[in-house]
Amino acid sequence: QSQLVESGGGLVQPGGSLRLSCAASGFTFSTYAMSWYRQAPGKERELVASITSTSSSTNYADSVKGRFTISRDNAKNTVYLQMNSLKPEDTAVYYCYALVYSKAWFQYWGQGTQVTVSS
Repeated sequence: QSQLVESGGGLVQPGGSLRLSCAASGFTFSTYAMSWYRQAPGKERELVASITSTSSSTNYADSVKGRFTISRDNAKNTVYLQMNSLKPEDTAVYYCYALVYSKAWFQYWGQGTQVTVSS
């Protein structure tokens, strides 16, 4: 059974940094692109960043470009989101996401990790 487990969220002051981790299991992690999404209270879930299976390409939402960096370690089946220069508007629940093929396409989401940016 495929599973994604996030960690690393917390409370941080504006301008601070956090690194989120997402540990994957149950599928061949190294062959799939991975993404981070976030959902703030009262707002729709939005794509934050994505990375290809070999880390050859990354993509970011305009709101986080230059501040966030997505990376992965295929040996550890883990994807990361380094968040710098955090702003109050970055406050949200952050989710790890994978679209995996096993006789059909399946979407997998982690349980989410809360990031709160506040003084």
